[in-house]
Amino acid sequence: MPPATLLQTCVNTPPEIRASQPLPTGEGVLDPASFRTIEGERLFEAVNHARTLAGQAVLHRSLAQPPGDHATAQSRQDAVRELREDPELRGRLEALVQQAAEREEDFFVLLFGTFLGQFGSPANAMERQGYGHETYRNGTAFLLNFADGIAASPTPHSDYLRSLFGTFGRFAASRAATLMRGPAYFSERAMLTRAEKGWLTPAVRFTPHMFKPVFLALAFAVGWAVVEFVPILLDLASVFLPSFWMFLLPFALLYFPVVGGFDRDSCIYPLRGIFRKSPEVQAAVDALGQVDELLGFLRYAEAEGGVTTLPRLLEGERHALSVTAARNPVLGKTNPDYVPNGIELKDVQLTFITGPNSGGKTAFCKTLAQIQLLAQIGCPVPAEKAELTVADRIFYQAPEAGALEEGEGRFGTELKRTKAIFLASTPKSLVVLDELSEGTTTQEKLEISANILEGFHKKGNNTLLITHNHELVDLFQDQNVGQARQVEFVGEHPTHRLIPGISRVSHAHRIARKIGFAKEDIAKYLEEHGI
Repeated sequence: MPPATLLQTCVNTPPEIRASQPLPTGEGVLDPASFRTIEGERLFEAVNHARTLAGQAVLHRSLAQPPGDHATAQSRQDAVRELREDPELRGRLEALVQQAAEREEDFFVLLFGTFLGQFGSPANAMERQGYGHETYRNGTAFLLNFADGIAASPTPHSDYLRSLFGTFGRFAASRAATLMRGPAYFSERAMLTRAEKGWLTPAVRFTPHMFKPVFLALAFAVGWAVVEFVPILLDLASVFLPSFWMFLLPFALLYFPVVGGFDRDSCIYPLRGIFRKSPEVQAAVDALGQVDELLGFLRYAEAEGGVTTLPRLLEGERHALSVTAARNPVLGKTNPDYVPNGIELKDVQLTFITGPNSGGKTAFCKTLAQIQLLAQIGCPVPAEKAELTVADRIFYQAPEAGALEEGEGRFGTELKRTKAIFLASTPKSLVVLDELSEGTTTQEKLEISANILEGFHKKGNNTLLITHNHELVDLFQDQNVGQARQVEFVGEHPTHRLIPGISRVSHAHRIARKIGFAKEDIAKYLEEHGI
């Protein structure tokens, strides 16, 4: 089932950029806990180069609810590739998006704002002085001009872009677009298009301007006819002409609230209700955001600073991933000295990542999860080379502060989370586990962890375990199950490189000394305080 459109998620306010949230465990590619753990919000900030609110909201929705099928991910990639290789098409769309960005605020104010009249004082961005005529013109131009620009552009080759172009074609042919272009007519029962009005239907034509030439011309004609055909009135007019100007100002003051209020309450507000509920308008806003999202991927790749690539998407019954010189999309973007790493996760279901703290184990595993996510939404990734299958689930388990369940403790809470991941995963899933079965004895931890990993291995998904427990890794390596990688240290200093092997050392004492809480620091404190 496709996600709700941006306008479908709104009630009385414009779409929020971060409104979309991951679905519960087992219902979407990412669940809320995994999204938090892989730092989905920071990833959004790093990748976000969309210029419109719609584009940013669509990007956030893509990251929170990414597609989990090969066809969709491939079609997005094909669209990005076509835009990258066709500068003329990209230039046309960039110009349309920029123009839309300048009118977008008026569009959302038109749909959700309040027009305060002649003397109102706006208290926030969604309130406007006046009766809404200028906002209506600019707001409707937001979609109409974009649709016109799309219609004038060459038909793209990629299915995804063609589908977006088709969305604007359907919008342009819709009743909502016809009303936007005008003329629209106010009748007792509804706002009508010219075709709906007919010749005999009494209705008032709506024009989004305070100046009503037909109304003023009619008033002038009536006044002229009365004076022309009723001679006595001509004599009266000559008598009262000097005092006529005394009544002009009150008439003007009355004209604006009457005409403006009628336009706002009887035309603009009913029309915007039609626009908000129109499926074609809803789809067009999303399509505009999707076009901006695709262009934003290219802007991100150009601004990233290092080498980026569109991963090759593989098809297979099991998850596979291979990256060369991959950098973390969040940390690597602002760090030119970031150390890249690579790994092969093909024809292997278990991978063990070992090494002392601060060596980069967690950062590397988050890099893999983030690259997997970016690849599935069609975005280039920071790596020299990457190929992978589309994951139906991306799980990342790590202890979360404040996530303890009452009566369960840390062990029970984490075990429940691991169980939920196990039940929801399939051979096409990517699972990252940051330690297992904390809060129990060493022997129990080894036994329970081995049982869990054996279950994941038999299920067939791609599982990575970050662990300090080299005995657990030895247990599986002795059975020739899985592969082992470790973070490299030179002396006590991490190189942040990932190399083959199992780390059997701990730098806990180094860390304790670094923060001044080693054995000798404690002894010194006790001695100084006479304890």
